Amino acid sequence: MNAAVLSYSLTQPVSRFLGSPKELLIDGEWVPAASGKTFPVYDPATGRVSAEVAEGDREDIGRAVKAARRAFESGPWPALRPAERGKIIWRIGDAILEHLDELAELESLDNGKPVSVAKAADVPLAADMFHYMAGWATKRHGITIPLSILYTPGVRYHAYTVPEPVGVVGQIIPWNFPLLMAAWKLAPALAMGCTVVLKVAEETPLSALRLGELLIEIGLPKGVVNIVTGFGETAGAALAAHPGVDKVAFTGSTEVGRLIVRAAANDLKKVSLELGGKSPNIILKDADLDVAIPGAASAIFFNHGQCCCAGSRLYAEEPVFDRVVEGVAEAAKKIKLGPGLDPKTEMGPMVSEIQRNRVCGYLESGLAEGARAVTGGSARAGAGYFVEPTVLVDTQAGMKVVQEEIFGPVVTAMPFEALDDRLIERANDTIYGLAAGVWTRDLSKAHTLAARLKSGTVWVNCYNVFDAALPFGGYKQSGWGREMGEAVLEHYTETKAVTIRL
Repeated sequence: MNAAVLSYSLTQPVSRFLGSPKELLIDGEWVPAASGKTFPVYDPATGRVSAEVAEGDREDIGRAVKAARRAFESGPWPALRPAERGKIIWRIGDAILEHLDELAELESLDNGKPVSVAKAADVPLAADMFHYMAGWATKRHGITIPLSILYTPGVRYHAYTVPEPVGVVGQIIPWNFPLLMAAWKLAPALAMGCTVVLKVAEETPLSALRLGELLIEIGLPKGVVNIVTGFGETAGAALAAHPGVDKVAFTGSTEVGRLIVRAAANDLKKVSLELGGKSPNIILKDADLDVAIPGAASAIFFNHGQCCCAGSRLYAEEPVFDRVVEGVAEAAKKIKLGPGLDPKTEMGPMVSEIQRNRVCGYLESGLAEGARAVTGGSARAGAGYFVEPTVLVDTQAGMKVVQEEIFGPVVTAMPFEALDDRLIERANDTIYGLAAGVWTRDLSKAHTLAARLKSGTVWVNCYNVFDAALPFGGYKQSGWGREMGEAVLEHYTETKAVTIRL
């Protein structure tokens, strides 16, 4: 697809990339889908086609799994010395930084996010993930265990554990942070010596395909990472159910997470899930409102609200409620909507027409049930999939907009009387438990809330703070296991216990 169909100019590297075939990366080679089918990728800022991409399905997943299995069983990757593996993973991070501008532009074109945000956050954090995990390649080790039970008098045993790579990993990533989610998945798996079949979201395949080109350029052995583009109900389902896959890692909606579990259940393959959220963001009356109000606005409007941990349920103590709502609404009104590739844009469109319509459906539901929009409340007229940043008040706990994940720039603001059991119950009254925010000057209150909130992450006087060393994941229906940090390595290793009679 020629880049000229777009409504704004692209840099030469991106134009060249868009003009090249978008095929599947299988066993170190770019190949078309077995069916020969392709599908269009749309620029969410205009609704126009930006590229045509190979439509992988069950047969292509089979080819990719076969390549990954061969690379794991007889290829050089698992047998490499950990330091050598770490050096290659570090070079992936370097390559991402070397192509920062190009990858940020692709991420913006693919997802709609402001290119300035992709440059400042998505691409550097993706590189950081590879750099951080490169160090773990040499630091995952077993332990010796003294045994207490003596089966035979006078006989001694030497017992120890060995961490081994889990094997072939199927990884399925979402469309909200395409490159970063690829890094979150690939880096720890590679550090532990696994091989991978990566199924990328059909809405946003471009940056992952460019990353695949970089993997080839730096010399990653064939078959270690295979990238398949296609749809969830075909390629994704086939990957989750494939008997040649030892472990599935999925990031996405809770609804699809349930399908992944069912597909993996037949052969009891290992599964880790990073799923949805409906995160409470709590502002106490003693908070520094000059920090808390912009923090609450960023908590919901960052990445257009298309964050699993978005602070979408805002609770403010009654004495400051009106000021908080007014401040967040004013911040929302000032956000400049536009194409992500416009350097002046502060919020881009929803990723797709389907997602825009989904968000608008929630807005209609909330308003019909009695909620009131202080600002926003609808889609923006014209081309592209834009939704106005929205602040809803007069919302009640039973409303869909309060209970269900909207995944858009919509926050429900509700007052509370005091920090008591009722507030805790309201904050925890959801099927999710991914993240939470607390804003207060009182250290005791901060620790009290952090201990009682059922969330995998609690941010105090901040929000959306991520680091490769920090584990991230959720309680309840927000998922199984953790991403990032040392904790994620457990998903990509098996622990073998060895006992030797001396």
